[in-house]
Amino acid sequence: MNPFDMLKNAKALQEQFSRMQGELDEMRAVGSSGGGIVKVELNGKFELLSVTLDPVAVDPRDVPMLQDLIVAAHRDASEKVKEFLKGRFGQLAGGFPAP
Repeated sequence: MNPFDMLKNAKALQEQFSRMQGELDEMRAVGSSGGGIVKVELNGKFELLSVTLDPVAVDPRDVPMLQDLIVAAHRDASEKVKEFLKGRFGQLAGGFPAP
């Protein structure tokens, strides 16, 4: 890529990146584990927005299981965000992998 061509298109690129940021703020992915008893919601920036626990998941005698379910649900949501990023912005990233 010629850097001078990029400078010519800087305003268009800036607008495109601004639109992308807006899409990432609005994008939502819900991950679940334990058959849906634990759910987490992330936005396109991988920020955790919410955690939903079915009361059956809250057993004070088995806190490690609940912790594992939360981690698994977060991992599930993260994979969904990565797939969205790959599909939506992969061509713009020039082959760079999603975070």
